[in-house]
Amino acid sequence: MARGPRYKVPRRRRREGKTNYYKRYSMALSRHPRFVVRKTNKYVWVQVVEFSPEGDKVIAAAHSRELEKKYGWKGYGNSLPAVYLTGLLAALRAKKAGLSYAVPDIGLHKPTKGARVFAAIKAANDVGLEVPVGDVVPEESRIKGEHIASFAKSLKEEKPEEYQKRFAKLLERGLSPEEYPKHFEEVKAKILEDYKAVTAA
Repeated sequence: MARGPRYKVPRRRRREGKTNYYKRYSMALSRHPRFVVRKTNKYVWVQVVEFSPEGDKVIAAAHSRELEKKYGWKGYGNSLPAVYLTGLLAALRAKKAGLSYAVPDIGLHKPTKGARVFAAIKAANDVGLEVPVGDVVPEESRIKGEHIASFAKSLKEEKPEEYQKRFAKLLERGLSPEEYPKHFEEVKAKILEDYKAVTAA
């Protein structure tokens, strides 16, 4: 609703709650690529994007669906381990394209300590793509999915019916939730093997 003769209607994406133009402008002034992390209820995608007068240019990108199709990932597409692995894949592609630094862009996600978006940023730093981040990254045990495995183990012992119901999708895919950390390490190893020359550089 207008609030006076000088009221200016916000840009469409701001009205829709999709873009914070103040933050975007600040990142544009840095003249560095952005490490963009976005997630939905099912998936996550990570892009390394450069500003351009003609429009943003995507240098590297990865989607959590790739983990399933290319690397045999059987876990949830937006789980904390999946976010880390997707960030890892995007960061390795960015390094292969010659980038070594990017500024974090988590969009409208709240910068809560331990949030999933920071798992992707940690993955980038782990393979040598510098993306500034404070003491907000998730614990290593959670990145590996140990919290999922621990919860599944206790639930299976105490409430087997609830266990079958809650983890039905994982069990259908052939993954026991107790094996989440092991499966995470296997998929991570496959990704690093694909980009061995990049990580060695």
